[in-house]
Amino acid sequence: QVQLVESGGGLVQAGGSLRLSCAASGRTFSSYVMGWFRQAPGKEREFVAAITWTGGSRMYAESVKGRFTISKDNAKNTVCLQMNNLKPEDTAVYYCAGTAVITTNHKMYNYWGQGTQVTVSS
Repeated sequence: QVQLVESGGGLVQAGGSLRLSCAASGRTFSSYVMGWFRQAPGKEREFVAAITWTGGSRMYAESVKGRFTISKDNAKNTVCLQMNNLKPEDTAVYYCAGTAVITTNHKMYNYWGQGTQVTVSS
């Protein structure tokens, strides 16, 4: 069983930056693909970014390319999401998730954190 705990959310002005962290515990973390999703009120859960256990493959949603960077530290069992040039439309609850195969489909992710709120003011 993998347990995921997110941190780093908060309130920031448009154009600002935040760094989200996800601490994993439980079974072997290094063999998993880790992803970030977000969900705004009244909207579907949306893929943001994912990274393979080697860190060799990364995927990003078009809406965040060039602004967000996903990284992983297997030694620390942590995955991070650096978010720059934030926009009001980035406002959502951000979730960390784990799966066996890199994918944008949230239904394929087996493990989820509790989420952390990110609010971007205009």
